[in-house]
Amino acid sequence: MSNPHSHEEIRDAVRALCAQFPDAYFREVDAERAYPEAFVEALTRAGWMAALIPEAYGGSGLSLVEASVIMEEINRAGGNSGACHGQMYNMNTLMRHGSDAQKQRYLPKIASGELRLQSMAVTEPTTGTDTTQLKTRAVLCGDHYVVTGQKVWISRIQHSDLMILLARTTPLGEVRKRSEGLSLFIVDVVDALANGMSIRPIDNMVNHETNEVFFEELKIPAENLIGEEGKGFKYILDGLNAERTLIAAECIGDGYWFIDRASAYAKDRIVFGRPIGQNQGVQFPIADAYMEIRAADLMRFQAAELFDAHQPCGAEANMAKHLAAKASWEAANVCLQTHGGFGFANEYDVERKFRETRLYQVAPISTNLILSYVAEHVLGLPRSF
Repeated sequence: MSNPHSHEEIRDAVRALCAQFPDAYFREVDAERAYPEAFVEALTRAGWMAALIPEAYGGSGLSLVEASVIMEEINRAGGNSGACHGQMYNMNTLMRHGSDAQKQRYLPKIASGELRLQSMAVTEPTTGTDTTQLKTRAVLCGDHYVVTGQKVWISRIQHSDLMILLARTTPLGEVRKRSEGLSLFIVDVVDALANGMSIRPIDNMVNHETNEVFFEELKIPAENLIGEEGKGFKYILDGLNAERTLIAAECIGDGYWFIDRASAYAKDRIVFGRPIGQNQGVQFPIADAYMEIRAADLMRFQAAELFDAHQPCGAEANMAKHLAAKASWEAANVCLQTHGGFGFANEYDVERKFRETRLYQVAPISTNLILSYVAEHVLGLPRSF
């Protein structure tokens, strides 16, 4: 029986591209805290970065299921999709809620690589994941909005031409529900940097370029509003479900990478006259981690298939992200333990991938928020916050 989730053609093509960027490439990029420009450019040229853009706009017209396979294979090959995954999930917000004029203006250029849409500005330093309490304001003044406020953990903005911004257009005290009165905008990054937006990079544990962003009376043309004013929170949930599903796929790619490396090392490493993988104390944890990855993999596909069918998928996207991040972290620990001291040596790449996959216990949403979502929205338990 064939596996409906195999997508071998996509896997083979992405693997072939990734083979041009071996471990040493990503190791060097990580050591220099650089951006994998050549890798992202190669992905763009091959059409993978335009996977979700319809063919009518010059994209590949693939599904989220297929896009998730691309992200998985990049990480399984030893790369880091975090350098470019923003373009995948940000795209959905524009495609599902943008005007025809906006789509005509931006999508063909994003598909060709002329423009990059890598960045989304939602989180703020004082509110974190309590998104409806965000303080950044956008006030309509004639034919433009004036934006004032601050964002944090805004990734890849230095490598983006466009950014999607969530800001409050109606004060919290004037809306019936706190999720109302938030609006989405397309920001021209180059123009904004010259007119009231500033960036401060945040050094962090992994080579994940992220920043604080400040807005001081930044003017954004009114035509850059996505959809209807005040409905931005509802719109952004679509993008977040895509984001969580793609992150799940990346974690699954990481997980398989850790399992592959641990298994190979356990077969080759001879101690006390026998391969260490012959010992059940070594092989059982690897087998257990592999089963967890396989189970999370199925939830990823369920979430992506529901998203593609325009069905509610919040629970599945959250569960996929949680289970995959948890499974990849367990696989990372098993891989490091199997390698012993060599797991800490840069040349084995385990410590780099170990750091990279740890991020997804925290971002783009923490495990506690997912647990509370499932408790409230799936199990019907009282809201805890």
